Amino acid sequence: MKTDQSTVTLEINGMHCASCVAAVENALATTPGVQKAAVNLASEKATIAFAPQRVNVEMLKTAIANAGYSATEIKHDTNRAAQAEATETRKHAEYDALKHRFVVAALLAVVIMLLSMTMLFPSVEHFFHEMLGMQALNYVLLALTLPVLLYSGREYYVSAYNSFLHRAATMDTLIAVGTGAAFAYSVVVTVAPALFEQHGIRAEVYYDTTATIIALILLGKVLEARAKGQTSAAIKKLVGLQAKTARILVGGQENEIAIDQVVVGNVVVVRPGEKIATDGEILEGVSSVDESMLTGESFPIEKTQGMAVFGGTVNKTGRFTFRATKVGSDTVLAQIVRLVEEAQGSKAPIQRLADKISGVFVPVVVVIAILTFVVWFNLMPADTRLPFALVNFVAVLIIACPCALGLATPTAIMVGTGKGAEHGILIRNAESLEKAHQISAILLDKTGTITKGEPTVTDFVPMDKTIPREQIIQIAVSLEKNSEHPLAAAIVHYGTREGTQLFPAQSFEAIEGKGAYGIVDGKRVAIGNAKLLATENIVPTSEATQAAERLIAEAKTTVFVAIDGRVVAVIAVADVVRETSREAVAALQALGIEVVMLTGDNQKTAEHIAAQVGITRVFADALPQGKINAVKQLQAEGKTVAMVGDGINDAPALAQADVGIAIGAGTDVAMEAASITLMRSDLRDVVKAVELSRQTMANIKQNLFFAFIYNVLGIPLAAGLLYPFTGWLLSPMIAAAAMAMSSVSVLTNALRLRSVKL
Repeated sequence: MKTDQSTVTLEINGMHCASCVAAVENALATTPGVQKAAVNLASEKATIAFAPQRVNVEMLKTAIANAGYSATEIKHDTNRAAQAEATETRKHAEYDALKHRFVVAALLAVVIMLLSMTMLFPSVEHFFHEMLGMQALNYVLLALTLPVLLYSGREYYVSAYNSFLHRAATMDTLIAVGTGAAFAYSVVVTVAPALFEQHGIRAEVYYDTTATIIALILLGKVLEARAKGQTSAAIKKLVGLQAKTARILVGGQENEIAIDQVVVGNVVVVRPGEKIATDGEILEGVSSVDESMLTGESFPIEKTQGMAVFGGTVNKTGRFTFRATKVGSDTVLAQIVRLVEEAQGSKAPIQRLADKISGVFVPVVVVIAILTFVVWFNLMPADTRLPFALVNFVAVLIIACPCALGLATPTAIMVGTGKGAEHGILIRNAESLEKAHQISAILLDKTGTITKGEPTVTDFVPMDKTIPREQIIQIAVSLEKNSEHPLAAAIVHYGTREGTQLFPAQSFEAIEGKGAYGIVDGKRVAIGNAKLLATENIVPTSEATQAAERLIAEAKTTVFVAIDGRVVAVIAVADVVRETSREAVAALQALGIEVVMLTGDNQKTAEHIAAQVGITRVFADALPQGKINAVKQLQAEGKTVAMVGDGINDAPALAQADVGIAIGAGTDVAMEAASITLMRSDLRDVVKAVELSRQTMANIKQNLFFAFIYNVLGIPLAAGLLYPFTGWLLSPMIAAAAMAMSSVSVLTNALRLRSVKL
C-alpha cells in the first residue's frame, strides 16, 4: 500500500566533514518512515522525504540529536525574508565566535611556539634554565595550552566524544585523537619526567604541536565559513527580493501592512521605485517592471491593465494598483527560492563516490595511524622511538581529515544552481545539473518553443491598386475586432501596430471554419478562406490565387479580404520563429549536440520551419504519445536526450527524456514534469543551461582532485614511508596547515563558478 509522502528541510548544526554527513544520513535512513534523506555539508541542510503516518518532524529532529547534532526546521510557508534574516544573524554570531576562538588560539600558539624554541638559542635557553628550570617551563607551557584546548578547541573534543558514544568516527575524531595524544603525552612528561628518563627516553613536550594544530584548523574553518557564505549568495539575493510591507487599498484609504498579512483578493498600491509585494493582476495603471532577478531579462517589461505582476520585482516608472492572486509560499518568488534550495540540498550521482569513500575513510586512517605508531616505535632507537612514533601518529591523523571531501561536490552544486537562478535557469536537483552535461541530442518542440506560439501576420499583399493599402487594413481590422478567432486577433494586432483608426462594424457574422463578414463604412466586407469566398459567390483573381498558393507553400495560413464582392488583399498568418531560435540552434550544434524538431504539424510545414533555424531532422505529426516515442527512439540510438517544451501535451515527453527542459512561458504541468525550467521563452537559455552544467561538472572534478591530492600525497609522507630514503617527515603542524588549505582550495575553486560568463 502506497503511503503519502511529505518533504521537510532541516538546518543541521555541528557538521564538519563528509563523515558527519554520513552519520546524519545514517541516523535518518534508519528512522522508520523515512523514505529518502539527502544531507548537504556546504548548505548545512538535510532534505528528507518521509511518510507522515509513521514519523513526524520532531521525531526526525530527535534522530539527528541522537547522532550528536541539532536541527531546525526551515518553513517555506512563513516569511522567508524574516526567517533568512534570523538565520543570517545566527550565522554571523557563530562566525564571530569562531574568529574569537581562532584569535585566542593563534596568540597563545605563537607564545607557546616561541617558548618551546628556546633550545635553539643557547643564551635564552641558559636564562630559562637558571630562572625557571625546564620542568617549570613545561608547566608554563601547559598553563598556556589549556585555554587553547578547553576554549578554542573544545568543540572538537565534545564532538569526538559524542561520535564515540554513537559508535561513529568523524573528522573531529581525528583532530581530537591526534592533538589529544600529543597533549596527554606532554602532560605526563611535565608531571613525571623521570618516568621517561629512567628508560632512556628524552623527556620532550609537544604543547606547541597541540596549540598550533588547533589554531591552524580554526584558521581553515574561519576561511571556510567565509567562503561558504558566498556560495549561498544567490539564495540570499532571491530571499532579499521579498518586500517586507505592502500598501493595500481599503475603502479608498491606503494602509501599510506586513507582507505576511496580505491575503488573496487584497488590492495593492505600488508606487514608482517600490518592490511589488506579491503576485497579482493589474487593475489600473501603466508601468514598466524590472523582472531581471526572476527571469534574467535585463530590460524592464511594459505592464498594462490585466497583465500579471510578480512579488519581488521592482516597479520602475508609473503608479498602479493590482489584485493579489497568490501570497506567501504560493508566489513565483517563493517557489523559485524553494526550488533553488532543494536543488542546492540535493546530491549529484558523482557525489556517491565521495560518500562511499568517506564512509570508511576515518576508520582506515585510524588504523594507518596506529600501524605508523607501532612500526616506528619498534624500529627507532630507545631514546627517540616514543616521540618519533607519536609525532608521525599525530601527523597521519591530522593530514587525513576529510573536510574537503565533503565540500567538493555540494559547494560547486550550490554555486552552479545559484548562478543558474540569477540567469532565470531553475534547476530542480543536482542530478539534473549533472545529467545536462552529458546531453548529446535535444528535441525542440516547435510551437511556443522554436516559434512564438501565437499567429502573427507575416504578409499583407494588396490586390486592388484603386484602394489605398492603409484603407484596406483599416476596413479589415474594423471587421475582425469583433471576432474571437486567433487569426482575427493576429490581424487586429497587426492593424493596431500600424496605428489604424477603426470604423464600427454592422451586421457582423462569424462563420465557423470559413471566416466572417459584415458592413464596414457602408461596404460589405468578407474576410476568410476560399470556402467563404465560394459561399459569397466571390471569385478571386488569378493573381490573388497565385499569391495565396505561394504563401501556402511557405507553410503560412492565407486569408482573403473582399470588399463589395472583389478580393482586394491576401493576408498571410503564421506562427513565426522566435528571433533567437536560429542562433540558439547553431550554438547547440557547435557544442556537438544533435538538434531535432518535434511537432504535431504536417511534414511539409515542419520541414519549412526547421529549415529556417538550421535543423535537418524532424519528427512531424507527433501527438503526445508520438513525442514520447521520438524521445525513446533517440534514447535507443544511445543518445542522452533533452526535451524542450512548453505545453501540456509536452509533459509526458519531458518526463521520459533524460533531461526535461520547460520554457518559462509554458504551462505549470510542463514545468512540473521538467527537471530544468527556463523563466524566459528564449532558446539561448538552453545553451546556457548546458554550458553551466559542463562548467559545474568540470569544477566538481577539480574539487575532488584538490580533496584527494592532499591525502594521497600527505598520508604516506606523514607515516614516514619516505624517511628511510630521503629523511623526509611531515610535521603535524604542516599537516594541519595542508588539511586546512585543502578545504579552502575546494571552496575557492567552487566560487570561481560565480564569475563564469553564460
